[in-house]
Amino acid sequence: MRWVTRRNANVDRIACPWLIRRFVDPDAEFLYVPPGTVPSSIPDAIPYDMPGVELGHVDGRCSFESILMRYGLDAPALRLLGEIVHGADIPAELPSAPPEAYGLRAIAYGFATLHGDDDHGKIALESPMYDALYAWCQERVAAAAPAAA
Repeated sequence: MRWVTRRNANVDRIACPWLIRRFVDPDAEFLYVPPGTVPSSIPDAIPYDMPGVELGHVDGRCSFESILMRYGLDAPALRLLGEIVHGADIPAELPSAPPEAYGLRAIAYGFATLHGDDDHGKIALESPMYDALYAWCQERVAAAAPAAA
């Protein structure tokens, strides 16, 4: 399936492709279109992180969290990663986000500085970082879980 969002992606629009390929659609193709493109004008594509779409910033959620909700992805480590992405993507909410959100924001914007609007390049380069951050979230969640009796 094709997925579409706005060009020149940073935090959320790079984290979402990682999430989609790992947990929703392993064969996903991503299109990046100019800002202002009307989502319904792109046939046969699922829009995300575009104004007015289901998989966007809705009811206080970032797009990553909207995808978690839409596809029933509720593993605790994914929820923690969603909180980190949320904080990194929405600066006003950084103070209440997990501290890792500050680091993710710095790293994501660093990739954007180095690679500009090469969105596919940023997905390729940042996906291993999201794999590592997800592994860290899994360990953190496991360490916080009560021991089995």
